[in-house]
Amino acid sequence: MAAPLSSTTVSILESPLAPAPAANRILTPLQWKTLLALADTVIPCIIPNSEAGRPSDCRVDDAEFALASHTIQTNAGASVQPDLAVRFLGENASAVPEFKENLCRVLGEQIPDEAKQGISIVLNALNSRALSLALTGYAAPIQCQPYHVRETIFRGWATSNLPPMRTIYRSLVTLFHKAWIPLSPTLPDVVGFPRVPVTYSPSEGYPYQFLQIPPGDNAETFEADVVIVGSGCGAAVTAKNLAEAGHSVIVVEKSYHWPEKHFPMTMKEGFANLFENGGAELSDDGSIAAISGSTWGGGGTVNWSAALQTQSFVRQEWGRKGMPFFTSTEFQKSLDRVCDYMGVNTEHIKHNHANRVLLEGARSLGFSAKPVPQNTGNQEHYCGHCTLGCESGGKKGPQVTFLADAARAGAQFIEGFRAERILFKDGNNGHRIARGVEGIWTSRDINGGVSGAPVIKRRVIISAKKTVVSCGSLQTPMLLHRSGLRNPQIGRNLYLHPVVVMSAVFNEELKPWEGGILTSVVNEFENMDGHGHGTKIETLTTIPSFFLPIFPWTSGLEYKRFAARLRNMAGFITLTRDRDPGRVYPDPVDGRPRIEYTPSYFDRKNMLEAVIGAAKIAYVCGAEEIHTSSRDIPPFIRPERLVTDSCGPEEGINQTAFQNWVKKIRSTYSPLSPDRTFFASAHQMGTCRMGTSPKTSVVDPNGKVWGTDALYIADASVFPSASGVNPMVTNMALSDYTSRGISKVLKSEKIPCGPRL
Repeated sequence: MAAPLSSTTVSILESPLAPAPAANRILTPLQWKTLLALADTVIPCIIPNSEAGRPSDCRVDDAEFALASHTIQTNAGASVQPDLAVRFLGENASAVPEFKENLCRVLGEQIPDEAKQGISIVLNALNSRALSLALTGYAAPIQCQPYHVRETIFRGWATSNLPPMRTIYRSLVTLFHKAWIPLSPTLPDVVGFPRVPVTYSPSEGYPYQFLQIPPGDNAETFEADVVIVGSGCGAAVTAKNLAEAGHSVIVVEKSYHWPEKHFPMTMKEGFANLFENGGAELSDDGSIAAISGSTWGGGGTVNWSAALQTQSFVRQEWGRKGMPFFTSTEFQKSLDRVCDYMGVNTEHIKHNHANRVLLEGARSLGFSAKPVPQNTGNQEHYCGHCTLGCESGGKKGPQVTFLADAARAGAQFIEGFRAERILFKDGNNGHRIARGVEGIWTSRDINGGVSGAPVIKRRVIISAKKTVVSCGSLQTPMLLHRSGLRNPQIGRNLYLHPVVVMSAVFNEELKPWEGGILTSVVNEFENMDGHGHGTKIETLTTIPSFFLPIFPWTSGLEYKRFAARLRNMAGFITLTRDRDPGRVYPDPVDGRPRIEYTPSYFDRKNMLEAVIGAAKIAYVCGAEEIHTSSRDIPPFIRPERLVTDSCGPEEGINQTAFQNWVKKIRSTYSPLSPDRTFFASAHQMGTCRMGTSPKTSVVDPNGKVWGTDALYIADASVFPSASGVNPMVTNMALSDYTSRGISKVLKSEKIPCGPRL
């Protein structure tokens, strides 16, 4: 492994990335010139008019520049360098070291070929006199235009009559911000974001051992009672239960294990090492980004500790669909068993500012709200960096708990194993019998990391009596497709709990990345239709590279002003139990998961009510500004005379300016329109849903895949519909039940038949 960081007393181990794809294999030099010019339009070098500069610089009035730099510098505090604000404003994207390399990673590895081709076509068009005239109003290439012209052109694409240009605009804004924010040399100092949490206390963690495979031309083979594909929440519970029941278990994971001394990772390293597809999978229309973990422990390694049990109305809904297990005491035992094991509690919560605002604002308005149980081992866990890995082990995710106990019980593990297909043999009843999994194992590099060339690549076959797929709701359907299963329900019924993100800006410094991330919830809007569909209000991580790219861009100066106030912000999400699903399907070129999902008008209406509810909470607690991830909703700026340090003036939300803002939002045609709103999802569910018939589902009530024997699924893809709460505990409880059933089957198969009478 790499040496510890030497510039600090903190002994975090580095987690370097593999080299990015070569730039010349992605775009031509002229295309790169155009793309970087667009990046410098979104993140420009901002200078006063009186200063000598380049045509590509964003020039602003001297007084406006002085005010902006003074405000940013003052907000940053007296301890920072005196020219910090000027350097921050003067920082353009392409001048940041590794910015282009980051773009190479995204363009070369993280987006489908179709999207790359679309970007390439647009860049070529911008370098064609005739097509440039049509797209920009100018025959000269956009990179040759002075900044004010480029900014006007680019801003115009947001409302273009050509839908592809609106998509390109939104995609490029997100791309540039995601590439710049983790690398900016000035932003962390401007907002005060530290390398590690104030409570940094690294733990040793469990000393996992992974099977190592020698070089060879033939496939390496292993045998086990059960092979589990994936290492996330469902897989971990399954592995523990089956190993402790005495069965031989092998868990395979396509990503790698990172010991706690690598946590929290940097923003740059964390995206690539801990998350699927470098941070997010975009839907086909670009309206929503699905965020999922891809590391040892899966989403349980990077989630926010929320441990909510499945609510009664959801259990009853699933029970009415022919699965009485969900309303049984047996399911409740599974829920309680996994919660008790992780030390789920509300007694040891210490709320940070955002969560206090949510609870106090809800109380002031009479909204229903409560603390969110935490899987923190019945201890306080005051860390807001956990989405980049929990160094303390205080969050009792799969890596700390279930997988470690599975190892103690004899389970074996393989990291770097990409499952290509499930192996089958024909059965006597017409069913296909799963007999294991085949894939490619990629070793770590010569230094034990993943940043260099792998030492070994080897085909591996694991023969097993039972195969459990736990790859998550995006990847599990892909493995079933690659394995030749043709149930048309595979990949359908994708639920995402779409969210709109809100930022409330306060007068005081909040350091929102400190403290528990999600420790409170407002339930006031969770049942808008009388059938359990609605929206919860929760808090979210404010790690800069996760939080800031979600918000709209109107100009380079305004975005930098907004980003610079992160230390004063509280973040909220409107987590929606979606009624109307989408689907996931394999990309026709490379097989990666593609998401077809657009939040429906019904679900967006529910979201809007929660957005307004969250704004009321923020307003009554004294927020100066309210911003959302939708360009349909203009920012609210509190009139200066009404700013207060207490929880709201006497007139509260009845204040005229605020009420006029709410009325304007409600009067907007098609509020939260998908091409003007950036939605996000950290919960993917339902793509292999459980049911009572193969005509409407993929697995039966025991988690077994229809039309097969010995093949099970244990992850959130089996949810019959959206859970309506953070899905970790529901996933674990279902996997607890499924795995105990698998153990009973295995034990029954070992019992010899008695003599015939």
